[in-house]
Amino acid sequence: MKNKKLMFFSVLVLFMNQAEAEQIGSVDTVFKIFGPDHKIVVEAFDDPEVNNVTCYISRAKTGGIKGGLGLAEDTADAAISCQQVGPIVLDEKIKKGERQGDVVFKKRTSLVFKKLQVVRFYDVKRNSLVYMSYSDKVVDGSPKNALSAVPIRPWK
Repeated sequence: MKNKKLMFFSVLVLFMNQAEAEQIGSVDTVFKIFGPDHKIVVEAFDDPEVNNVTCYISRAKTGGIKGGLGLAEDTADAAISCQQVGPIVLDEKIKKGERQGDVVFKKRTSLVFKKLQVVRFYDVKRNSLVYMSYSDKVVDGSPKNALSAVPIRPWK
């Protein structure tokens, strides 16, 4: 029983530390007679553990009847660009390179099995944060990915 409680709280903390995206805009790519059009959506999210880093992600969103009902599976196509928007102060564990591959953003892209994720790495030698977006699936993920680096500089 104790292990189940610990597992529950671990999962809860994991989900609490992921950013929520704010939609910036979208463009239609394919007209659909029934249901919403296929589109590319642009969203922004702030790194939940590193203040003053904002990432912009563009991703494919499937329309049509299945898309309108939330049953469609979006493609693995996504692009990312991250920016320093203020002074950055890193946690000691991140500075030491102990927190590599932390998931900072996760979005479901199918009903159950597929999600788009953004993970953060810290390049100690170059004093830069590196963000990688990719899509994974329970059985078969995709090697498609995108990368953005944020060099940490003094803020003026």
